[in-house]
Amino acid sequence: MAAAAASLKQTRVTILLSVNAAAILIAGILIAGAIGINGGLEFRVIEQRSDEVNEAVEQAAMLDAESSSQTQMTAEMKEYTTALRADSGVDSSPVASSELWNEDSITIYESANFDICAGGGLSGIGQMYWQTSNSSVIAGFYSTARSWLGYSSDTCRYPIIVGTGTALVTAGTYDGWRHDSIMVTVLPIPIDQWKYEVLSLVNQERVKNGLEPLTWGDTCASAAQTRADESKTKYSHTRPDGSAWSTACLLPQDGTKKYYAGENLMAGNAAPSPQAAVAAWMNSEDHKANILNPNFTKMSVGLTYDRNSKYKIYWSQFFTNY
Repeated sequence: MAAAAASLKQTRVTILLSVNAAAILIAGILIAGAIGINGGLEFRVIEQRSDEVNEAVEQAAMLDAESSSQTQMTAEMKEYTTALRADSGVDSSPVASSELWNEDSITIYESANFDICAGGGLSGIGQMYWQTSNSSVIAGFYSTARSWLGYSSDTCRYPIIVGTGTALVTAGTYDGWRHDSIMVTVLPIPIDQWKYEVLSLVNQERVKNGLEPLTWGDTCASAAQTRADESKTKYSHTRPDGSAWSTACLLPQDGTKKYYAGENLMAGNAAPSPQAAVAAWMNSEDHKANILNPNFTKMSVGLTYDRNSKYKIYWSQFFTNY
């Protein structure tokens, strides 16, 4: 726990910073500013953890999540991860006794927006091997699936994606009972499309909770993207130059009404898609508070992907009423 204060002209602001990372790092801020109220900047660290997944490109190098917040999914997380698995394109109808898939091919985004799983609702088929024909697209597979996204290591593997293109994935049981191949096409992330999908998903949550939907925040759209980009260098609500996150899109100082702003950040392998990102934010009380804050009327989203960076995918939400 730590606290500090500094002056902020004509504005009183409370910032809550929460970082709870096992499979990922997530950070969120709740900030409320009221023009015309004299006061200072109150800073309070709620909780900070440094648990990380070892993302070395080795088949047995990935550590499973230990945090209870990752293993105990809320209803929202279960709803979204069910939809996420459905988006994988793998048929749920029974698979022939010697095969693993009904499909000849599937498509996935470079963020690994879902784990690659055997089809037909198979379970309990024992240990399996997984191979790739093109290591410049899929370099291999982690030794387990992302359980925090609802996948089971019985029939799924988290692919190590290092490029776009196609790769033939072959999997089978060591006893030879099942053996099959499927062509996987890896596409670049549709950055702009995913930003607006986050807005749509957030509005679904707000409407379910009796709140007005948000509109796209043009005023701070470039700031949201800047904050996502900056997270690659410094994953924090403090910007790389040492200034506060809010300096990316300052509150108006016209004195006409109360202005509010907030930021949520997320990075890593539990946020490979808009559905997973919003589900994880809704699974955290501090971040959920921003999404369901009635003072906000607008939201802009930043998203950047860099496979050579530490966490690869970085999200930001910038909430405002201006």
